[in-house]
Amino acid sequence: MKTSYVYIMTNTYRTTFYVGVTSDLKKRNIEHKSGIGSSFTKKYNLHDLIYFETFTAIQEAIAREKQLKNWHRDWKINLIKAHNPKMRTLTIN
Repeated sequence: MKTSYVYIMTNTYRTTFYVGVTSDLKKRNIEHKSGIGSSFTKKYNLHDLIYFETFTAIQEAIAREKQLKNWHRDWKINLIKAHNPKMRTLTIN
């Protein structure tokens, strides 16, 4: 099975969040940074990857994405800070 990811992008000030799912996190991150990732991320300048989870089945990743999209903002921030306390931009190798 192919690895899938759920990820969260944000802007420089960490005020707006975007939750997405992909099978190629590195490629998707580059797309968001270049403004072709999605119209929402382009509109709000969401270029910083600050969180991601890895899944072995795309169905699990999609279910998790839907779950996170329904979360309150504070819940998302707490989740991010549990893994990335300073909410720094992550690099993908």
